[in-house]
Amino acid sequence: MKKIHTFVVLAYKESQELETCIKSVLNQSLKTNVVIATSTPNTYIKKMAKKYSLQMIINKEQKGIGYDFDFASNCVESELVTISHQDDIYDANYAEKVVEAYQKNKNALIIFTDYYEIKNEQKEKTNKNLKIKRVLLFPLRFRFLSKFKFFKRFVLRFGNAISCPAVTFVRKNVPKDKFKCHFKCDVDWYAWEKLSHLNGSFIYIKDKLMGHRIHEDSTTTEIIKENIRTQEDLEMFQKFWPKWIAKSLNSIYKNSEKNNEEK
Repeated sequence: MKKIHTFVVLAYKESQELETCIKSVLNQSLKTNVVIATSTPNTYIKKMAKKYSLQMIINKEQKGIGYDFDFASNCVESELVTISHQDDIYDANYAEKVVEAYQKNKNALIIFTDYYEIKNEQKEKTNKNLKIKRVLLFPLRFRFLSKFKFFKRFVLRFGNAISCPAVTFVRKNVPKDKFKCHFKCDVDWYAWEKLSHLNGSFIYIKDKLMGHRIHEDSTTTEIIKENIRTQEDLEMFQKFWPKWIAKSLNSIYKNSEKNNEEK
């Protein structure tokens, strides 16, 4: 029987969490395709691919993170594809729940689940940031609302409430160049905003079915944290709000992000 879902594990350099991610997508209750995609092929990634008998697909055009995401989502032929970030993990029933939702919602653009954070190898299932995102996503719990442009955009108006590694794409319903842009941080928020204009649903599964790893050293690069990200956030807010409101929201967002990262 042909598998309709693929996990594309997006590998970069030499992450020691790569193997944990691979194990989690191979250990699904519903067996799916698994491949590795990378724009930085090296001995370590090749070793992991060989160890688990996985195809390694190399992206030779290194144009930026958005282009890497597009490559990963287009390098396979299955109906559904999940771009698995190498540091993250998936619960055993993630694929099963996603495929089940797809069978009931063939018009979906994306299908995504709730998630928990992993800090110091501990699962943190709720915190202030996650609570805010769940409040924003609440309207999408009602499937009949998920096809309307207003509600698809509502969950994005106050920040990016959709976690990229929790998302599965319905390939036939979305364009190939979803992520392609000049952004370095907000490429996923950019993609969701782009997709929100299209006909089709944002299907939200409220179960926490994957874990997003939070690194303590992820805030060390000040140029990204303070300059690039802030500018990109402002650009995104202006897609939803007048400039003066966008600036106010961006200031609030910047301060809340800083507080969360310092904890």
